[in-house]
Amino acid sequence: MTLFHRKGYDGVGVAEIGEALGIRPPSFYAAFGSKAGLFRRALALYARGEANVFATALAEGGDVVTVIARMFRVAAGIYAVPGCAAGCLVLDGTRNSVDAEARAITTEAKAASRAAIRDFIAGEYPDRADELAEFATIVLAGMSASARDGDDGAMLARFADKAARAFAREATQSG
Repeated sequence: MTLFHRKGYDGVGVAEIGEALGIRPPSFYAAFGSKAGLFRRALALYARGEANVFATALAEGGDVVTVIARMFRVAAGIYAVPGCAAGCLVLDGTRNSVDAEARAITTEAKAASRAAIRDFIAGEYPDRADELAEFATIVLAGMSASARDGDDGAMLARFADKAARAFAREATQSG
């Protein structure tokens, strides 16, 4: 997971993965089937941790505006931690990848995340859930890309606050 996060899917070879895991290619393929099979498992593990910024924000409860604002702040706090891989593995792990299977895996994970956010928003704003979920997920993608480009946590935190205010305005405006 760490290798994929730091280097992106295409930047990591099977030999490097095998070395990190302490196994040879035959054992690697027996265990995971393929590099994409391991990547799918790595993303599942990643999504069960604090990197799932929506689940982390939702766990504390609150209304839609509160939870989404918290989600932006959580993302700002983890996307640019010094000494760690920047950004989000799901959002940026296959950016510009030539591997269609790997891109499909992240596309599936992004769709599931957007659906979870959309379903939560629909509880309070059913008529605007799709557009508000789109807003929220695009903000997260931009924050992840910004962190990958080297922007620091302070900048992301300032942006998260502005994005939260913009989301609140969008959510509470009529039609």
